[in-house]
Amino acid sequence: MKRKILILSVLMMMTTVFLIDSCKKSNPAPINLGTLMVGTIDLNAATAPTNVPVLPTITATFTTPVDATTATTSNITLTEDYNNVSVPLTITVAATVVTITPTANLDNGALYNLAISAGLKASDGQLLTATNRSFTTVGSFLPAGMVAYWNFDGNANDQTGAYNAATGGVTDITYVTGRNAASGQAASFNGTTSLIEIPGGDVLENSADFSISFWMKDDTTAKRDQFVLGLAGWYGFQFEYNSNIYGTGATAQIGQCKLAAQYSYTGGSTSQDLWLDGTGATKDNGGWQGWTFSKNLVANNGTGVNGLLAQQWAHVVCTYDHTTKIGTMYINGQEMKAQDFNLYPVPLLNATGLKFAGTAANNSLVFGFIQDKVSPTIPDSWADYTVPANGHFKGLLDDVAIYHSVLTPALITLMYNSGKP
Repeated sequence: MKRKILILSVLMMMTTVFLIDSCKKSNPAPINLGTLMVGTIDLNAATAPTNVPVLPTITATFTTPVDATTATTSNITLTEDYNNVSVPLTITVAATVVTITPTANLDNGALYNLAISAGLKASDGQLLTATNRSFTTVGSFLPAGMVAYWNFDGNANDQTGAYNAATGGVTDITYVTGRNAASGQAASFNGTTSLIEIPGGDVLENSADFSISFWMKDDTTAKRDQFVLGLAGWYGFQFEYNSNIYGTGATAQIGQCKLAAQYSYTGGSTSQDLWLDGTGATKDNGGWQGWTFSKNLVANNGTGVNGLLAQQWAHVVCTYDHTTKIGTMYINGQEMKAQDFNLYPVPLLNATGLKFAGTAANNSLVFGFIQDKVSPTIPDSWADYTVPANGHFKGLLDDVAIYHSVLTPALITLMYNSGKP
């Protein structure tokens, strides 16, 4: 009897082992992400990488073979963070490896989110645990749609191909290391004779909406006026930095800057300055009519406009929106000044955009001074290029971009954060 019981027990144990073993064989191993790489760059690391190339080949290696029919853009997406736009992808599968490649270059200096959903399956039907990873592409972000762009990487050519420097139009310019490794080179101006002349600049200004973006580094120790760039002065537009404003007391020598530009209205045009003095003055607080915002750079022991621009890299963006009639200046990703043309009298009240008001003989956009040296628009002695002491820009200039559209605050912040030193 004992022997029968023993044999029965052994048989039961064998049956249990068989059943357990059978259950193991019927439950395949789940699919998991092993590695996620772009070349030697680990997208699966604890810290999201910031040096991914703009045309990356993303290789996802899983623990078990992947069902190729599920490796689609329904289950694998790459999204640009700032605008939530999905990037078109090419996806291929080879056993455990899924290769993900954008069909066109990504933007420089932009954050992207890669999502692999639970809809991705192993070849035996197992589902993946949803996975999300992010990365930032190399370089400085520059929104698409510019009508002209100069990066000064060894020359003064417009990267869109339309607005290159004139023959003989580059005077005493050297190209030096820029603000960081990703930005390439910058144009260096000596403060007395350096100039870059771009013919046909009038076309760049004749638009309803307008934005100009550039990086500058003032390199003077003496406080003075400097014209960073100009198109027939205020008969077109010009950006001026004055590191030594007039006056006494708390507002003395805090600096100021402005974009002076010509604005169109039916039947003509008139000039107006987008002017930042750093005092925080608005139309209701000691400022001029139309000033709706002016950042106070003096309060709390602030160092004024000079604290942003003097002897350091700064990112400057100026915009005009013809629909709202608002002009805005940003420095280092922050709004510094806004003015509303709806609050101005006629004719600025009726402004429809920007307009070049010079002549065909003086339509060169110049970097390093207020106007063309060959055919100047402004006859005053202080605007004479041949006088070395006359406001020639001394410092570095880089990544000048002009748009016939209004750059949004989100884009401008991204431009600054991705391009800052």
